[in-house]
Amino acid sequence: MLLYVVRHGDPDYEHDSLTPLGQRQAEAVARRLAVNGLDRIYSSPLGRAVATAKPTSEILRLPVEIEDWCSEGHAWHDIAGTMENGRATWAFHQNNTVIHTEEAMSHTNENWYELECFKMIRGKEGRERIQAASDDFLARQGYVREGGKYRIERPNDDRVAVFCHQGFSMEWLPVLLGIPPQYTFSSFDFTHAAISIFEFVNYKDGYTFPRCLCLSDTSYLYEDRLPLLYNHYIEI
Repeated sequence: MLLYVVRHGDPDYEHDSLTPLGQRQAEAVARRLAVNGLDRIYSSPLGRAVATAKPTSEILRLPVEIEDWCSEGHAWHDIAGTMENGRATWAFHQNNTVIHTEEAMSHTNENWYELECFKMIRGKEGRERIQAASDDFLARQGYVREGGKYRIERPNDDRVAVFCHQGFSMEWLPVLLGIPPQYTFSSFDFTHAAISIFEFVNYKDGYTFPRCLCLSDTSYLYEDRLPLLYNHYIEI
């Protein structure tokens, strides 16, 4: 199985929709995903994610199935909080040198939420929520988690897309890859309309684990002559 995780296009947050640029990005996403097609399309219930999924749904004639657990509102509740400067923001928006410390890198995936830099978020409860929701979602695709790997209950070559958000993706990424969040929070990111791809190989021993084939790819936007501006501040 190939899992495509797609962040929504350039947003109009006030109206929970897309800007004109975001709409063009959504159409470019559809043309990109139509190259090899999809078997299922899922989306967060929020308007900007649904609007990004719509052109792909139309071009491939597939319904958009809503997954409430992908909503950025849940992710905000889990991994955002009031930082030392008094500002409410995502844990991964802290200065990454605050997160990427010798102490933080020594913590395991089991006790990462005990770190000082994460004391303001619902780390433990949030991890339990996203892990349970992820397990349910992947089990529906045919992959049942058993400890640190997945039992292949229904081997398949499906292509599945999830249209979602930066905050949600940052929370889901360490769960998908079994990596302590302090590593991903300090070292990775997702830009608007970016596509990340994860492969579940159907190994003969009946078990698998996802591997990342690409992360936050926007190269296809170049073909449409759209701006390659990473999160509105870096020209790439």
